[in-house]
Order: sequence, then C-alpha cells, then structure tokens
Amino acid sequence: MTTPGRFPEPYGQGSGANLGDILERVLDKGVVIAGDIRINLLDIELLTIKLRLIVASVDKAKEMGIDWWETDPALSSRARRDELARENAELRERLARLEELEPGREPREAP
Repeated sequence: MTTPGRFPEPYGQGSGANLGDILERVLDKGVVIAGDIRINLLDIELLTIKLRLIVASVDKAKEMGIDWWETDPALSSRARRDELARENAELRERLARLEELEPGREPREAP
C-alpha cells in the first residue's frame, strides 16, 4: 500500500506552472543543448557530427550576439538582396577587366 505523499504531483494539479509559463521562462533565459556523434571503425574516425541547439527568444538571441538569420540569404529577403547586389558588382568588375584585356578594343569608361 502506498501513501499519497510519496509521489510528486504532476503538472496541473496545484503546481502553479503551466506550459505557457514554462515556455516563457525557457524563451526568456534560453536553453543550450550540445552533443557530438562520432562513428569509428577500428579506431579510424569515419564521421563526426556536432550538434548545437539554442532555444531562446529573438531578443535574447540578439542579446547573446546571435543574429545569423539576418545575414543568411535563405532566411532573409534583405540578405538575399544584399547578396545579389554584391554578386552583381563582382560580375560587373570582372566584365570590365575582361573588356580591358580584349585586343583591338578600346577600354570602356566605367558608368
């Protein structure tokens, strides 16, 4: 026979913490999960996978100096435009150099 005081009460029965409170606390403070997976065969490392997961609010992540999504062209339209503008400038520069090297043609003035 068990006594009622031996087991902890599950969430929702007088504990005062609900899923919203827990999620708010996690996003406010942040959680880091890190791990490595290594596959070896006869002491030869075949594969290494490093996993890093940070769960935090955007504000907390920026406070920690994490803002990679703002510069990733796959995630940010502004970063995609910046990447295209940079690539366009590089291509124009290469084209101008090639036109200068072409024999029998006068160099073109830059726009």
